[in-house]
Amino acid sequence: MTAGTASELASLSRALKAPRAREVAARLAETARDEGWDHETYLAAVLAEEVSAREGHGGEARVKGARFPAVKTIDDFDFKAQPSVKRTTIAHLARLDFLAEAQNVVFLGPPGTGKTHLSIALAVQAARRGHRVAFATAHEWVNRLGEAKRAGRLDAELERLSRIPLLVVDEVGYIPFDPEAAALFFALISSRYERRSMIVSSNKTFSAWAEIFGDPVAVAAMVDRLVHHAEVIVLKGDSYRLRGKGEEVLTGSKQR
Repeated sequence: MTAGTASELASLSRALKAPRAREVAARLAETARDEGWDHETYLAAVLAEEVSAREGHGGEARVKGARFPAVKTIDDFDFKAQPSVKRTTIAHLARLDFLAEAQNVVFLGPPGTGKTHLSIALAVQAARRGHRVAFATAHEWVNRLGEAKRAGRLDAELERLSRIPLLVVDEVGYIPFDPEAAALFFALISSRYERRSMIVSSNKTFSAWAEIFGDPVAVAAMVDRLVHHAEVIVLKGDSYRLRGKGEEVLTGSKQR
């Protein structure tokens, strides 16, 4: 690449606000000459580098903005310790086709079996692939909607949330809902039905959700909307947090 061409590329890259393209242009030009690339292939390679850099920067900003309690990835998940989850199933979900189709993912299982880890891992994948994501526990979502209702802007808040492609709702079932909270949670699910996706985790089976929300009829309608277009994954086994703990820790007893 001549000095004049390099200078022109640098100027054009600054005008386009494409710093990564400016950095890789000369190196890729050498590769193009060595490997006999045509002009289209060279241009595509330069642009691909710029797009990758932008997605990487924006992705981490979206991950931070989602307010995850911790960043988890699929690679970090111990599938050997949780054989009830198929790696192929999670890999398929990680392609994020469910987002394009406004489908949901539901993880059910006892505490400590990996529901939150997998929920966050899929959501992190979505954020890094360019999708807006928001995370909160079920009660945090309900409290947020309750504040909006008291301020007379519940519909506006539901509409604002509907502009976020993916909501993660963690810990459904750890604390019972009163009737008003149950109605707000139903409103959240209904507002996203066939429009936007959710990832929901619960330590209760659907048959036990009436204990959480109180009204079996409302629960039936809620579950129907949630799972109509959903992948439901049931995790089994003991809590990984307690693995390796002695009987004394698990039962409170002491060996004599």
